[in-house]
Amino acid sequence: MNSLLQATQLNVVRQGKQILQNIDITIGINDFITIIGPNGAGKSMLLKCLMGFYKPDSGKIKRQKNLKIGYVPQRLVSDNTIPINVERFLKIRNAVSLTTLQQITQETKIDNLLTKPLASLSGGEMQRVLLTRALLNNPNLLILDEPAQNLDISGQIYFYKLLDRIYQERKLSILMVSHDLHMVMASSQQVICLFHHICCSGEPQIITQDPEFISLFGNDMAHMMALYQHSHNHQHRRSENA
Repeated sequence: MNSLLQATQLNVVRQGKQILQNIDITIGINDFITIIGPNGAGKSMLLKCLMGFYKPDSGKIKRQKNLKIGYVPQRLVSDNTIPINVERFLKIRNAVSLTTLQQITQETKIDNLLTKPLASLSGGEMQRVLLTRALLNNPNLLILDEPAQNLDISGQIYFYKLLDRIYQERKLSILMVSHDLHMVMASSQQVICLFHHICCSGEPQIITQDPEFISLFGNDMAHMMALYQHSHNHQHRRSENA
């Protein structure tokens, strides 16, 4: 099996409602795929099916042998009454050496947070801790479910830059659900637009022109994304006098 993960004709029905319909998705080596779509479109359910948390009503999911998946959820709400610091949280169910822990915490810029209580972390710090935890088993595939949803704009920029650097340096594959279209369009190789079924998919600069994308997100968003792509895709030449 050349791909890391492949799903064919996935269908999920809950309480008589079609959540996912005839979903086909393939994640290859070193892919960066972002799933977008409105609230209630079935994005989180798709991730949970792909990871094996839920069994689809029909369809097939094939995973590469010995595939290791790291998962970053939207958020983790820490109980203030439980006195646990970051280092202890990272070691729960993760038998990693001190050297490995130090390397990864430096990579994700949380090495200065290890002694801090988990409940005292800011939103951005917590998401980097969750990203660190997802990387501890050296995954082939990193799956993220709206990881920057609750961050302010500076926090979003910092997190996505960090994620892009990890993708470039580790050569892993990434599958991410995100609403931050202006951020993810620059990094993603492929964008999948989901609304219970796959409405459209393709390269970021192409998908914004698709009628299905425009129908879901509107002409203004499509135009803004097209301008954003243009401004980041062309070559910037430095002036001789600069």
